[in-house]
Amino acid sequence: MFAVSAKGGCRVDNSIKAFVFDVYGTLFDVTAIKKECEELYPGYGEKISQTWRSKQVEYFMLRQLMDNYATLYAITHDALKYALNENDLQPSKENEQKLLAAYLHLPLYSESKEVLTQLKDKNLVIFSNGSHDMLDPLVKNAGLDELFDQILSIDDVKQFKPTPASYQYALEQLGIESHEVLFMSSNGWDVSGAKSFGFQTAWINRKGMPVEELDLEPDYIFDDLTGLLKWK
Repeated sequence: MFAVSAKGGCRVDNSIKAFVFDVYGTLFDVTAIKKECEELYPGYGEKISQTWRSKQVEYFMLRQLMDNYATLYAITHDALKYALNENDLQPSKENEQKLLAAYLHLPLYSESKEVLTQLKDKNLVIFSNGSHDMLDPLVKNAGLDELFDQILSIDDVKQFKPTPASYQYALEQLGIESHEVLFMSSNGWDVSGAKSFGFQTAWINRKGMPVEELDLEPDYIFDDLTGLLKWK
């Protein structure tokens, strides 16, 4: 898969001491949840899944702004209820629990495990807005738990990315300098937050989207995770 440096050329910074990964949309395909949505609500799978994800992100950012923390698991449940109500679908505790359980078994992107395996001699770290009650089972179910040196959740400090406090927490856990971190995410807002904080960043731009207009250009832009094999 094609990979480029956002600053041009194919430079590799060998000062990197930690390769830090976001989870949802970066390692795991969140959009795949539409299959389970479609099975339970025929004809509405795409609509439910799109609203569910957008409201999930909107709600944790709103809760951060309002200083009204809830775990991402609780927020994911609330976002699901909204998505069902938006489509005039009758809420069902049974269906809600099935869909929430599916979030613990999201599929990996096709290259995720192979890339991580090839980089296993590096310091590999997960850093996610996911709370441990949904993050830890997801990683274990996918067989990735033994590939990572640390699994960090903002739930430990109750500060959602992209707040500076969230990245500061990760940095303190890593015990290195900010410029020695390469942070990977498929979410432009997350990459921008990490770049603003001082991390080096690699945007996994799976959808071919334009760079966010925040004057915080990523250090690297890759189509998928295979671009990280430059550091193998």
